[in-house]
Amino acid sequence: MTSVSWIPSAAITGVTKAPFEVGMTHYDDPPPDSLTDLDRVVGPDGARFANELRAWIEVEEGRIVGHGQSGAGRISTSKVKIGGYAVLVPAKAFPELRPEPEVGDGFVRFRQTAGGRPGLPSPRLVRERPFVKISGPTVWTTLMLTMHANGRSERSLVGATTFPRHWLYDDSGALVGKSAVIDFKDWYHHSFGTHSPWGNEEDNPVPTADAETALERRLSTIIMRHGETASRPVAVKAGGKIFVEGERGDDVALVLDGAVDVDVAGEFLAQLGPGSVLGERAGQGSGTRTATVTAATDCRIVRVRRSLLDDDDLLELESGHRREEQ
Repeated sequence: MTSVSWIPSAAITGVTKAPFEVGMTHYDDPPPDSLTDLDRVVGPDGARFANELRAWIEVEEGRIVGHGQSGAGRISTSKVKIGGYAVLVPAKAFPELRPEPEVGDGFVRFRQTAGGRPGLPSPRLVRERPFVKISGPTVWTTLMLTMHANGRSERSLVGATTFPRHWLYDDSGALVGKSAVIDFKDWYHHSFGTHSPWGNEEDNPVPTADAETALERRLSTIIMRHGETASRPVAVKAGGKIFVEGERGDDVALVLDGAVDVDVAGEFLAQLGPGSVLGERAGQGSGTRTATVTAATDCRIVRVRRSLLDDDDLLELESGHRREEQ
């Protein structure tokens, strides 16, 4: 399994976003739906870092008789544009952490932590001594892969920094999950020194979500790049209602960050994460919402008019959802 970590647009807050806004450095395009060449994905013009965990087990007559683990982290240099010049600043990679695999009855569980810190200086105030830091904050992911004697395997992101976004791929390169919440402020002022798996602290669990569909990823790109016709991101506190069943509406919502719960008539149907496009039935039939969508965590969403998107795409999206019938 592999995690790929990247900076989505509008993910950075405060004065720190100034270099991104003026073009000195860049937000990242989303990684591909299918991961075929990690070297082409992680780099100065692409994603920031990756954690690749490889493992194997040997089975004889249903019994595990051998196992092994390999893999490594990759962290990219940072590209900074000054005038007509581009400068590449090397990052600082930390050694991978691989605890002894856990061998159980019919399974072996592997873990790997990889990360480092960007090479660009980031002068900032922090919450404890020395109260001022110059070097960039630490970033990491911790992957867990469980392999069973019957051929089944399970993958999960068991720890990570709250910034940037982390996407998860399986052994075939298919996108299968992602971290659900970005908290730049917490990461920027807290992730340093002992506050990491390389220091005195335990790992940092983060909420995760299943990957959205390829269609939703394409629609999210359209929504975010549609210029002035797209609204600004809106913050919704955990417990806040995004859509209410039975209410009228003609807008569509893109979840930029966080997890949302979908229910019909008070019955929970699904929890969805970043990249999900919701409300595609707005403006059809009676024009009323067919489900209630509630923020399960603090969220950021973008609302746009339904007319911004192609009717055929919305129809395809609707046929893929149909949560009410399911």
